[in-house]
Amino acid sequence: MRLKNLFIDFPFSFPQNIPDVEITGIAIDSRAVKPGDLFVAMRGGSADGHSYIPKALENGAVAVIGEAGRAFSPTYVGVENPRQALTWLAAAFYGFPARKLTVVGVTGTDGKTTTSNLIYNILISAGVRAGMISTVNALIGGEALDTGFHVTTPDAHDVQRYLAKMVEAGLTHVVLETTSHGWSQHRVDACEFDVAVVTNITHEHMDEHGNYENYRAAKARLFSSLEVTRPKPMGNPRLAVLNRDDRSFEFLDGFVKTPKLSYGLGGEADVRAENVRYSSSGLGFTAASKNFRVVISSRLVGEYNVSNCLAALTASVYGLGVNPDDAARGIAALDGIPGRMQAIDLGQNFTAIVDFAHTPNALKVTLEAARKMTRGRVIAVFGSAGLRDKEKRRMMAEISAELADLSVLTAEDPRTESLDGILEEMAAGARSKGGVEGKTFWRVPDRGEAIRFALRLAREGDIVLSCGKGHEQSMCFGKTEYLWDDRAAMRAALSEFLGIAGEKMPYLPTQDKREEEWLNG
Repeated sequence: MRLKNLFIDFPFSFPQNIPDVEITGIAIDSRAVKPGDLFVAMRGGSADGHSYIPKALENGAVAVIGEAGRAFSPTYVGVENPRQALTWLAAAFYGFPARKLTVVGVTGTDGKTTTSNLIYNILISAGVRAGMISTVNALIGGEALDTGFHVTTPDAHDVQRYLAKMVEAGLTHVVLETTSHGWSQHRVDACEFDVAVVTNITHEHMDEHGNYENYRAAKARLFSSLEVTRPKPMGNPRLAVLNRDDRSFEFLDGFVKTPKLSYGLGGEADVRAENVRYSSSGLGFTAASKNFRVVISSRLVGEYNVSNCLAALTASVYGLGVNPDDAARGIAALDGIPGRMQAIDLGQNFTAIVDFAHTPNALKVTLEAARKMTRGRVIAVFGSAGLRDKEKRRMMAEISAELADLSVLTAEDPRTESLDGILEEMAAGARSKGGVEGKTFWRVPDRGEAIRFALRLAREGDIVLSCGKGHEQSMCFGKTEYLWDDRAAMRAALSEFLGIAGEKMPYLPTQDKREEEWLNG
């Protein structure tokens, strides 16, 4: 495509003298630039992409988008916000694929991936040709594409590339999980959403957004985007689906300007749950609204998954026109989500579970769900990430001290922070709620050893929960990502515990290095 043609439907101001060069791809990493690419230079938290323009040109970039008022080459185009421009330039490059799809956006602090998978499963079960882009992977016509080591919305040009692949594959619908980072960094601005769903908005990413109000505002951009979605040949539902039970409801209810519906466990919700039943193998309830009543059965566990099922049901039935009975079958057919309350069973006489809970609210509801699954003790293994929201450290330890019987505090992506310092902050939180170190909580810096330690604590009928990593495939120490999978670690630890052949514990530098060594590389 000619570079000037990318600006035909560009919604912001731009120079009129766009170089007339042909673009064969878009890159934001100078190391990934191929001959013929457009390189988009953006400022990041620790680096300025403009510094890498010479390298991008050396690697074959034929044009550069960067900040206005700067000049690096004859084919440099300056715009006010390169990061925001990237979204629209990528959409134009791929032919605005979202305008050819019905797009369902899911946001929230916890439950986004589960709710996205529920909606996707409902659509597939109803015979709809649907795809999904989540923080775990992208599903396109039966093909699963990895979207990265750590959890965030894929970069803008990758999102548009995935959408274009879906159009090419003949899909008609897509479920797109969106994070607050994705919205604040404009990664999904050109996705033309038709249905918007929120799971909840609780404490998370205060390091990025500063306060709850800013965080909520980033999430709310999904709902304001409904107002500017262009008419599509297949129609525009433009439905907002809100959680009546969440603290965000009052704000969003007044904020949303499109048609909206609420879901919840109480009678005030438009779609509500009645006769809820929990067990260690799943849940069941009756979903009721003024238009239908349908019995829901799911292999997911915990009250929070009743809420996720209601969100998916409301979006699918009222936003996408799926028959309620078909939606119920889609929910029942979902086996589970990788790294979400995923049981690891090698024949032990207690329950071992890996879960992604990495926020205060997620840990709270996960521990509450575990409590309902056993008459034994709940043993929690978790950490708190470095260079991220520091307030979470104390809060999560406080929650575990109150709701778990035993807590093992350990590493979770310490990055360049002191792991000992992070664990001390967490220990202080546990002590503030009556935790006694060495009796009700322990500090075990190496995550593999922490899981082993928790298994040694377990008695018959207990539940051991390893929280915070879930499906993720790496852990960051210093500036290095080490291959790590909590599920593999749990299997390895259980094999050792049971004295049977099994996987080897994945390597982390805490196994054989002092902290100052890995901090300094």
